[in-house]
Amino acid sequence: MRSILPIFVLLAIAAARAAIVECGCDPTRPETLELRQCALCREAEKQAPDVHVFFVKDASPRKPNRWLAMPRAHTIGYHPLHDMPAKDRAELWAAAIAKATELWGDEWGLAYNGEEVRSQCHAHIHIGKLLKGVERENFVTVTKPSQIPAAPGEGIWVHPVGKKLHVHTGEQICETVLMR
Repeated sequence: MRSILPIFVLLAIAAARAAIVECGCDPTRPETLELRQCALCREAEKQAPDVHVFFVKDASPRKPNRWLAMPRAHTIGYHPLHDMPAKDRAELWAAAIAKATELWGDEWGLAYNGEEVRSQCHAHIHIGKLLKGVERENFVTVTKPSQIPAAPGEGIWVHPVGKKLHVHTGEQICETVLMR
């Protein structure tokens, strides 16, 4: 039995790493946008060139109440938020907050999953209603979108508390704080 345990551990690690998507998207070669992990890149390419941020309803039938906020622009490779220019990242968060407020009033939440669990390569923020009782002690308080941190590899979830925002970092799967 002891010899099976290390193999099981290695397989579990390999399975966890499988969620990391290699992005082969190249907007100049439309056939590369046909891959499942490039579906959001394909949506971005449908937008007018002057659009900075756009929204789509989450296509998953298991998430009927969710929207996605996305930048029109593509960055190199996996499109992580931390690679976006700070101005563009702040604009994305501000637009997502505005859409979330429109949809859910002051009961909204935003979630960006960490790089280890993302299944789409284009940057996107999940918009939904924050589940009750999910607040954790580990957060920072900010007053504006430009102050939301972007740590490499980490997920982020954000929600309002009065006129401020609680920003939770250091997790991978963040969208679970939102109503499906």
